[in-house]
Amino acid sequence: MLLSHPSNAGGKMSELERFIGIRAFISGETRFGRENSEPVCQTASTHKRLTLPPVKLSRSFVSHLAVTANLQCAQSVAIESGRYCTCFGSGRWVASIRLLLTPCGLACGPGRGYGNRRHPKKLTPLAYKQFIPNVAEKTLGASGKYEGKITKNSERYKELIPNYNPDIIFKDEENTNADRLMTKRCKDKLNSLAISVMNQWPGVKLRVTEGWDEDGHHSDESLHYEGRAVDITTSDRDKSKYGMLSRLAVEAGFDWVYYESKAHIHCSVKAENSVAAKSGGCFPGSGTVTLADGRRKHIRDLKVGDRVLAADERGNVLLSDFIMFMDHDPKTRRQFIVIETSEPLTKLTLTAAHLVFIGNASDSLGATATFASNVKPGDKVLVSDGTRKALKSVTVKRIYTEEHEGSYAPVTAHGTIIVDQVLASCYAVIENHKWAHWAFAPVRLSHKLMTWLFPARDSNVTFQEDGIHWYSNVLFHIGSWLLDRDSFHPLGISHLS
Repeated sequence: MLLSHPSNAGGKMSELERFIGIRAFISGETRFGRENSEPVCQTASTHKRLTLPPVKLSRSFVSHLAVTANLQCAQSVAIESGRYCTCFGSGRWVASIRLLLTPCGLACGPGRGYGNRRHPKKLTPLAYKQFIPNVAEKTLGASGKYEGKITKNSERYKELIPNYNPDIIFKDEENTNADRLMTKRCKDKLNSLAISVMNQWPGVKLRVTEGWDEDGHHSDESLHYEGRAVDITTSDRDKSKYGMLSRLAVEAGFDWVYYESKAHIHCSVKAENSVAAKSGGCFPGSGTVTLADGRRKHIRDLKVGDRVLAADERGNVLLSDFIMFMDHDPKTRRQFIVIETSEPLTKLTLTAAHLVFIGNASDSLGATATFASNVKPGDKVLVSDGTRKALKSVTVKRIYTEEHEGSYAPVTAHGTIIVDQVLASCYAVIENHKWAHWAFAPVRLSHKLMTWLFPARDSNVTFQEDGIHWYSNVLFHIGSWLLDRDSFHPLGISHLS
């Protein structure tokens, strides 16, 4: 239990754990509220009172906890002047609530969307000429590559849909309604932004000055030609609002936002069928790992019970049990980043949002996890010679991309894996490797129990179906509620939006 008794309020518990007061649910009716500017928890059966430190929880998050716990709600959530007052009747508390509150440890990331997340931090306006994410627009970490101009005679013209949202003003200089045409993803993000604008500035609407362009008025390979970009202002054309408008566009889920001009903000999205929009963190099935007997094995052929080369937190090479695939997708074609080193020549192929360890030239203990998309020539990756000797820091020679069919996200007991001789994390989308590894502790425990109960089970049999593992989906869902947007890779944000 997260809270054993109100009298234990002085124990070492997190702010969130003290606020929730799980034990109180068992006693009967539980009330959360604020009294004398401090949150209180009271159980109807004991009438004992617990004063708790102020904690900011969103209305949707409180409701989410109730639904997750399968509780029968006696009254609706009420939030008045910063007060939370939630009343629950008797119900069944799911014992795994601590698991559901676990920070996000992610694999390739689930498909699009679990709704908008709450962002408790104060929004900061973008500076003039700033763009988010801090990469070029048509790169994998942003809106992705240009896929070709769409004209009225194009087969892809049917991908464009009109936006007649009355809360958005379209300048439509051509009087053809062309500015209203856009991809579905662009339309969804624009409609979301329109709501944010009205909430931020009552009486002000979102204004679109440029949308789909069929006349060639933009630069070569502009995403305006595909209906994937819009230029926006506010309806009052107050330039002092444009920095915050840029931030709202980021929060609305646009894949690239640029405070491009004093006259407008430029926003763009990934293509509907973009491999970048569908990829999180995986390896291609052709990647190889080293088994206990020194043989190489393709990642796609791994079976539960295989022991592969990995490394512990001190950089020591060891054998680690293969536990499961967070994602097992043999058919989808995706884009991968190739990190190539020289002396020795190695090539690690993985998706942009996957974590890889970067170390200095002399000390593998100084290695830190970073997204593959952040690695650049001159960085040092940790390379193994295929034995259990120490890892060696090797300089990255070049970075390029390839497309492969099939993607796999293996998980080992140590949370690391040596693929094609290079040390990588088993996790992706969230940049904190330790958080992700901690979140998968229940999976490791389950594996140990199964190994203990069934020591002679056939390691050549796997029961995992294709697709993203349910546990990874759950963590992604909960992590999207608890973690800040900046904790995720831009490709992860596209899943959250």
